Amino acid sequence: MNMHFQKEIENLKKKILTQCAFVEENLALAVASFAAQDRGKARKVIADDKVIDQREIDIEEECLKLLALYQPVAADLRYIVICLKVNNDLERIGDLSCNIAERTLNLVERAEELAWHQQLDFEEMTTKTQLMMKSTLDSLVRNDAMLALEVIGRDDEIDRLNSDFHDRITELIRRDPEHTEMYIPQLSVSKQLERIADISTNICEDVIYMVTGNIVRHTDLEHPEHFAVGKVDAKK
Repeated sequence: MNMHFQKEIENLKKKILTQCAFVEENLALAVASFAAQDRGKARKVIADDKVIDQREIDIEEECLKLLALYQPVAADLRYIVICLKVNNDLERIGDLSCNIAERTLNLVERAEELAWHQQLDFEEMTTKTQLMMKSTLDSLVRNDAMLALEVIGRDDEIDRLNSDFHDRITELIRRDPEHTEMYIPQLSVSKQLERIADISTNICEDVIYMVTGNIVRHTDLEHPEHFAVGKVDAKK
């Protein structure tokens, strides 16, 4: 490929990295808004989601342009295809962050009742989900298949926490049905975090494909010897 194409690829990388950072910051703000029941932060998350949506469109158009103009092969083709997929996943994480912010606003509107019901502690789940997402984006930036594989293994812990919250909230609703409307948003936040972890797993699977050329979806990742995670020749 010519030098112009390589410059275009570098420009695409910058756009993806900028989107990664923005989505990560918006998730952190959404989590903070929920923890503090902060209306202002929640509204900013919702407003910033429009920025994420527009950037997703811009990146998609850039990827399609590169595919049409240069017809890349091997590693370059894999990179552009993965950018298309990751771009969509980042937009979905932005939507889920927006959902968390909306649940925050739901609870703030019932602030007086909040003191009379049990608000669950989401700190462990939010911390682990954010760390999982950060490591996911690090694996993408570094082209690190081994880190991506390690991150995938964390998803079960997020699933367990979500299941625990579901059981606890179901029991609280059974005991205190008058405040069901206060418990449902909390159940929703737990589900949004679990979905963010699932999307992070999807991105990690794509990173492994981008680096190694191996498709690991539906693969027994508890036994990584079943596939190679080392970097492959750029011509593959």
